[in-house]
Amino acid sequence: MKPKLFYIFLFICSSLSLLGQNSPTEFTYNEFLGYVKKYHPLVKQADLKLNEAQANLMQARGAFDPKIEVDFSEKQFKDSEYYSILNSSFKIPTWYGIELKAGFDNAEGIYVNPENTLPNSGLTSLGISVPLGQGLFINQRMADLRKAKIARNLNVAERNLQAVEVIYEASVSYVNWKRSFDEVKLYETYLENALIRYNGISKLIEEGDKPAIDSVEAGIAVKTRRLNLEEAKLKFTKAKLELSNYLWLENNIPLELNDNLFPETTLSKTIKEVLQINELGTVDLENHPKIQALDAKIAMLKVDRKLKANALLPKLDLSYNYLSEPSYIDNYRFEDYKIGVNFAFPIFLRKERGSLKLADLKIQDSEFGLQFERKNLENKITAQQQEIVSLAKQQDYNNKLVKDFTTLLNAEDRLFEMGESSLFVINSRENSLVSSQINEIALENRYLNAIIGLYKTIANPQ
Repeated sequence: MKPKLFYIFLFICSSLSLLGQNSPTEFTYNEFLGYVKKYHPLVKQADLKLNEAQANLMQARGAFDPKIEVDFSEKQFKDSEYYSILNSSFKIPTWYGIELKAGFDNAEGIYVNPENTLPNSGLTSLGISVPLGQGLFINQRMADLRKAKIARNLNVAERNLQAVEVIYEASVSYVNWKRSFDEVKLYETYLENALIRYNGISKLIEEGDKPAIDSVEAGIAVKTRRLNLEEAKLKFTKAKLELSNYLWLENNIPLELNDNLFPETTLSKTIKEVLQINELGTVDLENHPKIQALDAKIAMLKVDRKLKANALLPKLDLSYNYLSEPSYIDNYRFEDYKIGVNFAFPIFLRKERGSLKLADLKIQDSEFGLQFERKNLENKITAQQQEIVSLAKQQDYNNKLVKDFTTLLNAEDRLFEMGESSLFVINSRENSLVSSQINEIALENRYLNAIIGLYKTIANPQ
């Protein structure tokens, strides 16, 4: 086996042993998020946005690359050279629309256009082209490069939002897995208690100390607990399969959660530290990915607006080319040159003014959206912070209820042993306790989901 394949095999085996060992093992939330952040395909897909931004920037910079152009044509007919024309140039675009150009032209033949007639050794040229109106301070290639640089911030923000969304959905699956696991364990405990009580009642009936009807009462409790347990197991199976959607290894190898793994028992105490959030702290919205994305989009629209505003200027391009034969290139002659002037200006500018107005409207529309999003995030964060505080209080109140119902049930058990209570009352007390404990699990789930929801709103993928 090749060394690289051997190490990959060892890595997979060690990871599979983590998720599939025989003894019951706690699979912590922090470990789970480690797998999600490092190996989940959607997180990797989000990282592609960063590479996409770099590729777009490279493409935009390509508009400023020097360019070599060669145009050669020749015609031979009946042993006569009609013409042989060579036009070659080397162009260097610069930032402010100015273009430098060096060229060499040669033309030979008996039917060369007089305009193309050149010295026998050819003609060299060195020139510059300057836009004095449109295109001097901003043009299409400048605008594309500026937008590509801004797009890097946009892609980083979008990457963070996509990564946060994946982590959020994975976290919801984890806390739902924990809820269903806790419910299964709870119903297993009460089914065991119901069976113990049923067996005890059956013996007392055989001994004549209890009426036979009590066995029906105890049997109903057993059947009810079995029904509750079966439903809880179904939810647990679904939750486990849903959680497995977020467990992957390197090279996109999916994993399935083993039955011997159980969720973190102290998740309520550790989740804030794992997600690195303070549920009561202030949030810097200016660094929020949504705000950064909207800011980047507005900045790109403003670049487009500058380009459209520049179109209101007249088009005036001046060019100057110094001409020289190759043998006289060191002797500068002022009278050997070629100049050009290109001027254009629409009379009414309706197209240009309309495009500028549309650009202004797009910017205004985006700024309204930014203002709304900023206020929406602020209010949403405040509401979620208050929800977390309220749910913590509700958990405290419910915990006290659980203690009180437990006390009542224990007291009723003692009375039943002394023959001063009935099975009906015990079952009633136990049902109240089960309901309060189920509510305890549900409140914990709501509390954890509230923290995860706050994490999603804050959108910090670290």
